[in-house]
Amino acid sequence: MKLIGKIKSTIFYNETNGYLVALFKVSKNSLVDKEILKKSITITGNFLDLKLETNVEIEGEFINHEKFGKQFNVKSYEYILPKENDDIVEFLSSSFVKGCGKKTALKIVEVYGSDSLNIIKENKFALDNIEGMTDVKRDKIYESLVNYSKTSDIILKLKNLGFSIEEAGRIYSKYKENIKDIVDNNIYLLNEIIDFKRLDNIFLNNYSDKYDKRRVKACTLEVMKMISLNRGDIYYEKEVVFEYLMRIFSIGIDYELFNSYLEELENEMFIVIDNNKVYLGEYYASEKDISELLYKISDKKIKKIDYSEKIKKLEEKLKITYNDDQKRAISEALNNNITIISGGPGTGKTTIINAIVKLYIETNRLSNLEVIEQIALLAPTGRASKKMSTSTGLPASTIHRYLKWNKDLNAFGINENNKNFQKLIIVDEVSMIDSMLLASLLKGLHSYVKLILVGDAFQLPSVSAGLVLQDLIDSDLFNFVPLEYIYRQSDNSYIPYLAREIKNKDLSESFTLKKDDYNFLVTDTHSISKTIKKIVEEGLKKGYDENRLQVLCPMYKGENGIDNLNQILAKVFNPDRGQRTITYGDVVYREGDKVLQLANNADNFVFNGDIGFIKSIATIGSPYKKEVVTIDFDGNLVMYNKKDLKNIKHAYAISIHKSQGSEFDHVIMPICYQFAPMLYNKILYTGVSRAKKSLIIIGDAAAFYKGVFNDYSTYRKTTLKERLLETFIHN
Repeated sequence: MKLIGKIKSTIFYNETNGYLVALFKVSKNSLVDKEILKKSITITGNFLDLKLETNVEIEGEFINHEKFGKQFNVKSYEYILPKENDDIVEFLSSSFVKGCGKKTALKIVEVYGSDSLNIIKENKFALDNIEGMTDVKRDKIYESLVNYSKTSDIILKLKNLGFSIEEAGRIYSKYKENIKDIVDNNIYLLNEIIDFKRLDNIFLNNYSDKYDKRRVKACTLEVMKMISLNRGDIYYEKEVVFEYLMRIFSIGIDYELFNSYLEELENEMFIVIDNNKVYLGEYYASEKDISELLYKISDKKIKKIDYSEKIKKLEEKLKITYNDDQKRAISEALNNNITIISGGPGTGKTTIINAIVKLYIETNRLSNLEVIEQIALLAPTGRASKKMSTSTGLPASTIHRYLKWNKDLNAFGINENNKNFQKLIIVDEVSMIDSMLLASLLKGLHSYVKLILVGDAFQLPSVSAGLVLQDLIDSDLFNFVPLEYIYRQSDNSYIPYLAREIKNKDLSESFTLKKDDYNFLVTDTHSISKTIKKIVEEGLKKGYDENRLQVLCPMYKGENGIDNLNQILAKVFNPDRGQRTITYGDVVYREGDKVLQLANNADNFVFNGDIGFIKSIATIGSPYKKEVVTIDFDGNLVMYNKKDLKNIKHAYAISIHKSQGSEFDHVIMPICYQFAPMLYNKILYTGVSRAKKSLIIIGDAAAFYKGVFNDYSTYRKTTLKERLLETFIHN
């Protein structure tokens, strides 16, 4: 249904996304029932260029809101320039048009009649025929008319292509007047904010030729991104990209033509071709930047100090004894510009970080203010940074927060043009850091820093492309201290030793035997979820809670997957006691529920993998009420609208991937052949190494054993090692 009229007043308007609730007066031009003619109705929808008191045609349908009654839901709109002489005079003399009073408006209409507005828009010099017109007035009137129509024309153009009003709003907010060039030349450039599949469908609906050069080149870039997402590769062989192009997008073109498109993409600086290796431009640049920036840091001269006595005094003060590897790690970290420390669970990485910080403060005689100014403790996740803060007693931060990430611009506020000033940078959980993030971090640091990278090279690699920690170690260019000695919790403790056995693929025959901190419960597949429920119930009776007990699982789907386990465990950990609830999809969230953040939200300082608790569920706003959920992330209260719940999940059971950077007192880990696609060496190692005090594995011992000897997906195509060697040799 289409209605013509004017928006008279707003009830609610969000300037960010253009969502509007308003009173709309239906005009005489609308072909509608007499009952709403010339009457005001309530409308809702997205209006990016809100103009009150001006003619607009809206298209949509009436709906009955359960609380607010009959409303007109607007799907699209188009502002209409007036056509009747009286209306044109009124419009020209309104606040929308600068430099034109009523007398001038009457003169214009007297000369050009009902076609006045179109004539002015097509040729501003037509106004020179109006008595009393000056150059200044002419330009103001013309610019007002052009600007009035510009936004509406752009949004109408996007709508006609097939974008929704909401999508058009997002596009307009980012690109403004540049949209026309992008849309006219290549809509695939909108991939930064619009899903590629959606763009591809819109392109095919408008141009139909799936072999259009613009599409083939865009699909080629998308294929590279998909390979990196699936395999973590920094570069790709041409033949592999060519094969994927056919397999995924059914684009079967001549190989020579494909090569010519690659050359065009390289000339346009989207990709880099090095022999048969093809890189996305940003990935190639990230390895190059890492190499050059690390060289600048390592090239700075440093005064060496003998820390033997200082370490001895620190041992006495803290009543601790460091082993030889730990002493070497502490001393060399303080005596070198770049140091890498790598070790598995129980080898004392956190203890070493604490010692380095204390000795740096003591040696440089830093005041409390100087400590904050000169030391930065960083990690990829919120939980990992909190662990550093707890250990050292100093503030720690996620890398994204430290670099002041802007979600809307997808850019860092701290960068090569605006560097941070700290002198000692310690980064934990480096195995999780991808090539792009490390490059961004290094760009934000001065070359005079002392950089200490701490991690476990055998853990799961970063989600995004690269194999940063392993490549840095393999280059043999940096001071590297491996930690091998494991500190026992008791004579019969096993967790760190099991991790080492998994790493070395040397599983002892006793891996199913009960130890002080470990138990393997052999259970058939269909009894796993019941057994987990029973163990959790027993744990709660002993005083454990959801902060100390964590289920880690390799997969989301299936009867023993994360989604099903969370449904079961939510009722155990947080049963219905009359708390308020909210339903999103088929999931019911209750006040008090433990939840996991699935995406970075820099505005609220919440990041992918952070765990929090639902503090409250409430209905706010008047007269148009909405449900909001407040989640407590370790004292950081973040409010979520219902649509934002797509970014959270229950966290009683979480994936092993999401557990990286975290430690839990007591871990329960189901293992069965249903998880076969995800049972491999590094994922089992990572899951086992998350447990601090106890670990219970439930399920099939044979499936676990097979997973230990499965090297699935350990190799990534990167050239950071080679890039580092080139840079250091040639400088």
